[in-house]
Formats: sequence, structure tokens, C-alpha cells
Amino acid sequence: MSFDADFEARLRTRLDPLDALAHGVARSDFDLNPNVAPDDVPLTPAAVLVPIIRRARGYTMLLTLRTSSMPTHAGQVSFPGGRIQADDEGPVSAALRETLEETGLSREFIAPVGGFGTYRTGTNYRITPVVALVEPGFELKPDPREVDDVFETPVAFLMDAANHERHAREWQGRRREYYAMPWEGRYIWGATAGMIKALHQRLYEDDF
Repeated sequence: MSFDADFEARLRTRLDPLDALAHGVARSDFDLNPNVAPDDVPLTPAAVLVPIIRRARGYTMLLTLRTSSMPTHAGQVSFPGGRIQADDEGPVSAALRETLEETGLSREFIAPVGGFGTYRTGTNYRITPVVALVEPGFELKPDPREVDDVFETPVAFLMDAANHERHAREWQGRRREYYAMPWEGRYIWGATAGMIKALHQRLYEDDF
């Protein structure tokens, strides 16, 4: 079985169903920093789309580069997504809406598959990632107010544990560790890399 076929089979058998996205294991930016206590504050519900594009040359993951003017995670690589609004039906609805707004990727090309728990960021968001398969043929129209660039990274690279590096930097006066997956000049790190790591753990490391 090819990598892509095996990967898609794992998506379909190991992810949480769409009606139970938030029931899986919760992971966070604090997993690598057990000596740092999270803020005791209410978390802002958010959702992101984890878009897997079925390219003939091999599956890719679509990512965005946030503009430097964004209030949080400015200039960082991220999944398309954002806060869950009152009129959203849930995480899937929010992730699809934000993806369309940020990148122009139309819903007709997107088939949500499932999730792998929630993820807490150091900025106090509780993110529900929604994994989706995306058919080629779409046109992107990134919103210049939010997105500087949209690019694709091979799934085979991101799902290779050898590429899951652990980096560290000073933040708020303390040393913090985080996952990073540098790829062709793109620095994929922080919450985005943490969620990619969590997806890898669900698909390849967790017992089933």
C-alpha cells in the first residue's frame, strides 16, 4: 500500500467522528513545558481546518502565513481558522467559514473527515482541529488583511517523526520548548506544529 493510501485509511479509521470532535485527548502548548502553569482563565473556543489535498504527486497539507498585523500569532504559519462565532453550527461550520474567508477555498472541494481532540494554545484558545480531504481544481483568493501567503507542504514530510524537532526560546522570561518542522524556508512551529504532532500521534502512535 502506498503512503497516501495508508495515510487516508488511517484518517478514516483513527480520527474522532465529526459529531464528537471535542471528545478526544486534549493536547496543548504546555505539553513540553510541564513546569509552566497555564493561566487560570476561560478559554476562547476556536476551530481550524487541517486541509489534506489529494495531489497526484502525493498528498499535501495546506497552510497559511499570517500577516504581521494580526493581533495573535502574527507572522506565523498556521492552519486556516479562527474563533467559533455564535451563528456557527459548531467547529466544522466555523472551520469551513474561516477557511473560505481567509483563503477563498470553496466548500465544494472540501470533505471533512474527523478530528483528533482539542488543542490549548499559550494565548488561551481552545482549538478544535477539523481534518478534511480537499480535491484539486480549486482557486485561492487569500484575504490580504489576514494572510500573506498560502502554501502546501508534503504530508509525507509532516508525518515523518524524524522531522518533528524540539526547539526552545525565551518567552515571558522563561524558557519554553515547542515543536518545529522547518521545510524549504518555512518555519512551521508552535501551536501549528503541535497540532501536526498530535495528528501524527493519533494516526501512528496511539494504540487501537
